Amino acid sequence: MSDIKQIEIRNLLIEDYEQLKETMTAAYENWTAGHWEKHHIEKLLRLFPEGQIAIVVDDQVVGCALTLRIKYSKFGDKHTYNQIIGNSSFDTFDAKGDVLYGIDVFIKPNYRGLRLGRRLYDARKELCEHMNLRAIVFGGRIPNYYKYAEKYTPKQYIAAVRAKEIFDPVLTFQLSNDFHVKKLLTGYLPYDKESHENAVLMQWDNIYYNEDDTAMSNVKSVVRLGLVQWQMRPHKNLDEFFDQAEFFVDAVSNYKSDFALFPEFFNAPMMMHYNDLNEAQAIRKLAEFTEPIRERFVQYAMSYNVNIITGSMPLMEDGKLYNVGYFCHRNGDCDRYDKIHITPDEAKFWGMTGGNKVKIIQSDCGPVGVVVCYDVEFPELGRILAEQDMNILFVPFLTDTQNGYGRVRNCARARAIENECYVAIAGSVGNLPKVHNMDIQYAQSAVFTPCDFAFPYDGVKAEATPNTEMILLVEVDITLLRELHERGSVRNLKDRRHDLYQVKTLF
Repeated sequence: MSDIKQIEIRNLLIEDYEQLKETMTAAYENWTAGHWEKHHIEKLLRLFPEGQIAIVVDDQVVGCALTLRIKYSKFGDKHTYNQIIGNSSFDTFDAKGDVLYGIDVFIKPNYRGLRLGRRLYDARKELCEHMNLRAIVFGGRIPNYYKYAEKYTPKQYIAAVRAKEIFDPVLTFQLSNDFHVKKLLTGYLPYDKESHENAVLMQWDNIYYNEDDTAMSNVKSVVRLGLVQWQMRPHKNLDEFFDQAEFFVDAVSNYKSDFALFPEFFNAPMMMHYNDLNEAQAIRKLAEFTEPIRERFVQYAMSYNVNIITGSMPLMEDGKLYNVGYFCHRNGDCDRYDKIHITPDEAKFWGMTGGNKVKIIQSDCGPVGVVVCYDVEFPELGRILAEQDMNILFVPFLTDTQNGYGRVRNCARARAIENECYVAIAGSVGNLPKVHNMDIQYAQSAVFTPCDFAFPYDGVKAEATPNTEMILLVEVDITLLRELHERGSVRNLKDRRHDLYQVKTLF
């Protein structure tokens, strides 16, 4: 599926029905109970349009999650599927219900493996939080049970799946997405022969549920960051480089990170093939790899369902050499950012030029900013981004000595305090003896916070082991920043003297 250009999650439309029907037919090829007819979808959309979610790949509906809002106390934990859907009338829908009940999820078979199911489940969770509902509930099938029915009771089978002794394509997936087992439902789907008419009552609890508050924010509050502390090593070719990069993307994705941050010039090992050239010529040859790397990382972001900050790479544009990176959104979009301030060595040895655009990036986890290495030592950039409501500042860097690293680290900590935001820095480690001007690297990747009661006293949320290849996984709570803006011990953003000074861009 490497030719995918765009992945989108949106509400289902009745105009999608023909594509939806094709997807249902493919997804339920061995299912004898029939599919949703158009009049069923029309009624669901009329009753509860926000609860019907489609996943669209390159303008084709390839998956869907159908949902009802119900008053759960009317049914309790012992119910059947037909009772929930009112024998396909959906008259059980309750606009004041407290539970989101999942009545169907399916993905077109040839689009499986792209973690699209997880996106649908995440969309349901976000809807549940946004609508301030108590929980998501559904009866999950156990389609592999028929293979073990002579050996296990349904209860034993569920226990074996939970212990990972047995794989079930539905139950295993649901457990990995934070749903817990409530009980076994017998006779849930009379025509489900594979499950022997059994289902597992699954529930995901909304920890932000407030019985007295229906106005919930739809912005994701807890965000997981994956920082790649990259080991510089020789690569025979670009495919070998991609193998290493994909390993890290896969690993970060497996931990359900929202972001993967790579370091500045993490593709520098490819310059070893141009040691016969001078530094300026070699870096320009390295720039030829930038577009293929960008394209591959866009695919990785979609396939692994993680937003990727690609560190930085050289780029030739209009006869000038820039240091640029890309924010690859997991929906297929891609934003570019430029290094604004070029170091003396980058100018002297490479003839590099600084960019001139400082802009916020609107991610699916809120507004974020990216500045590259030396840029973090200029407080104006962080302040410009903070004025655009930045929550997280990402800093890919490359430093050779502890002195250079100290400058990046200490300035990043300052940016977190003065802009009341999280700052994540990621660098490379190891040696490149066969690459001119890139001999040694020193790094300790980290996440920094403001210094107030809700945060670590020293502003260090987490940090990697110095000079060791590894991934640093860190969760940050965006709601703490909002509280800090309004009720912090000090309020750096609110207390600025706009009557005395201002920071602004000229472009």
